[in-house]
Formats: sequence, C-alpha cells, structure tokens
Amino acid sequence: MREINIGLLGFGTVGTGVAKLLIENKELLTTRVGAHLNLKWIADIDTETDRGIRPPDGVFTNDAHRVVCDPEIDIVIEMIGGEGIAKDLIKKAIENGKHIVTANKALLAGHGNELFSTAAQKGVDLAFEASVGGCMPTIKTMRESLAANHIMAMTGILNGTCNYILSKIADEGITFQKALAEAQKKGYAEADPTLDVGGFDTAHKIAILTALAYGMEINLKDVYVEGISEITPLDIEFAEQFGYRIKLLAISKFENNRVEARVHPTMIPSDNLLASIKGTVNAITVSADAAGDILLYGHGAGMMPTASAVLSDIVDIARNILSGTVRRIPALSYQRDNIRKVPILPMDDLITHYYFRFSALDHPGVLSTISGIIGKYGISIQSVHQKGRKMNGAVPVVMLSHRAKEADVKRALNEINALDVVSNDAVLIRIENEKRD
Repeated sequence: MREINIGLLGFGTVGTGVAKLLIENKELLTTRVGAHLNLKWIADIDTETDRGIRPPDGVFTNDAHRVVCDPEIDIVIEMIGGEGIAKDLIKKAIENGKHIVTANKALLAGHGNELFSTAAQKGVDLAFEASVGGCMPTIKTMRESLAANHIMAMTGILNGTCNYILSKIADEGITFQKALAEAQKKGYAEADPTLDVGGFDTAHKIAILTALAYGMEINLKDVYVEGISEITPLDIEFAEQFGYRIKLLAISKFENNRVEARVHPTMIPSDNLLASIKGTVNAITVSADAAGDILLYGHGAGMMPTASAVLSDIVDIARNILSGTVRRIPALSYQRDNIRKVPILPMDDLITHYYFRFSALDHPGVLSTISGIIGKYGISIQSVHQKGRKMNGAVPVVMLSHRAKEADVKRALNEINALDVVSNDAVLIRIENEKRD
C-alpha cells in the first residue's frame, strides 16, 4: 500500500492534536484514504517536553528546514503561526514541491494572494480548512457545497474568546475586564488578548471568506475592525430591553458589485440564531441564492477541533496524490483567471441602523438639543429612552435610529460630544435587523 509522508512544523497545542490523530487514528485514516499516512518528521525548537503522546523514535527534529527539504516528504503541515518564519518555511516547502496544510489565518489574510499564486505556479495544493471556524467545515462549504450559488451575505461569530466574554457580561452583569480575566484564567484568552478582543483575528477570517465567496483577491487592509473592549453591562442591559443581544460579528455582503467587509460589536434580534450562540462556540450564517440561508456551528478553536479540520485537508490532499490529481478544487474557490479586485465599501458609506447612548446632564432642553443635532444630519430616530437613574450626575439617554449613513452619524456624534451638557463621548453600536425599515 502506498505510503504518504508527512512533515509537521510546530508541536504546540494544535500540532500535538494533529500528531495525536495521525498516530491514534492511523488505522481509520488508512481505511478511508487507501494509503498509510506516515508522520515522518515533527519539527519544533522544543523536542523534550512531554505532550502526552509518543511519536515513533527518530521523528523529532529541531531543524525545520530539514523537513521542508526532505525529498521523501509529500505534505508539510505548518502549525507554527505568525507571519515570519512560517511564511519562509511554507515558501521553501512549495519551492520543493510539497503540498501545504496550514491553519494560519493571519498569514493567509496578509500574504495569501502571494502564497496561492506561488503554489499554483509550482503545481501544489495549499489547504487551509482550519484557518476559519475550527472544526466547522466553513472553507469546504464555501468552495464545494455552495459552488453553484451566488453568495449574497455572510454573518458570523468567528472568535470564541470574544463570544465567551460577551456571554459572561450578558449573563452575569460583570465588566469587560472581569470577563476577560476569567477567560484568561480558563485559557480561553491569551496573556496579551489584543488580537482577539481587538477584532483582528475575526478580521483575518472574514477577509479569507470574503475572497472565497465573491471571487476576489484577499483584501485585509480595507476590512473595518472594531473590538469589544468598550462594551459595558449597561449597553448589554439596554440591548436586552429592546429585544437584542450584542455580539462581535464578522459581516460580509455583496451588492451592486461592491462588498461590505466589517468586524464590530453588533446588536442582533434575540430570536436570531446567532444570538443564542454562547461561550466559546463559533457560528456563521451564509445566504445564497439557491441554498437559501444555512448555519454552521461548532468549536472554532482548541486542540482537537482544529486538528480535525487539519486532518480533513491532509486526507483530501492524500486522495489527490493517489489519483494523480493536483489543485482539483481552486484554493480560493474560483479559477485563478477569474479572480478580480472588488472594492470594499468605505465605512463612511455604510447605511444601517444605530444604537446611541449619551450621558446627558439633567438640564432642561438637553434632549431637544441632542435630537436637533441628529435631525440636522438627516438621521431619523425610531425611539428615545431616558432613564431616571443618574450616573456621575448624568442621565443615560438611549436612541435607536432608522437606517442612516455612517458618515452622517459620525458628524452628528462629533458635534454632540463637544456639548458641555454631555459628560462622556456617545456610545455607538450598529444594529443588524433586516425586519426594521
């Protein structure tokens, strides 16, 4: 029986999970692939720490270049992460004719166009199912299951750390900082959580999905990104009173030959399926012309869920090797000659609904002054709520708008924030609700 040799770069949490599946499920994989998947090399700077599994003798090396240059290696799995040495090793492996499997969404979002082009020129596959959504078959769904569909929109919870934090704030009324500390204690958040809570990890993922959905080059730099660190229990409380939940959403839409691609805290109706997603779980809804609306749901991170997605790519490539096929499915879903540059809508041109919260001093005429400024910029208010409780001498005033243009909203809020009768800058949260006018 044919043997397919695999080199693993990086033996951290996910790398350990990949090795575990290759070793412990070897018989299952053989029956499904029709070949032996042989883990020939594991490269890591730390070859001594016990990871809880026992690879065969002679597998470990601290020389990653030895792996990517080994003529017997068929598939290289990159589990190092980041955009430095990982990129260099992937390029070297491709130059040496190796197929690549990676979960590195930051690398693909920033340099994917270059890497996919190089892989195509060298006639090798570059697979990345685990880069978005962990064990959810997000990439496969976009590239294969929905191949006959025009995709109109995608809305997703794509970062478990942020979803856990927002769930804790909503369920327990604690502050962002306390919820973050709990997430770090449980291992759901890194010591430096900026990549997650700042929305950047989510932006990497939606940049990749947007390219897959609409036949365009990956464009990370024009994705709008806003994190969750300013979300307070008070805003979550108001949202629930109005029938909404606040989630960090990745939103991508295609309309009039332009794309929306944005990441920010968003109010969605409580009966929306995404509103019920709690804890570290990920989910994404995809709207397509033939299939309609579909929901993918599952663990977006973690050792074994992510390793499961990595193995699915390994199996696909192994089957291609056995059948003598390369690049059977285009990496970015569309044939390379049909991938184009599609502009991403500037955020100032966005038109949506808004939640505003002002900290207004309890003086006569304050509400009419704020309303007058909002009206001056053509923003129509659907409802106004003024709570009697004072906070540092100010009363919370909450307004929900009809559809308005982001640029007009920003100008209005800048003028309102400059008022002496407003004690803090206004809070703005965008609302996604197709049922509202």
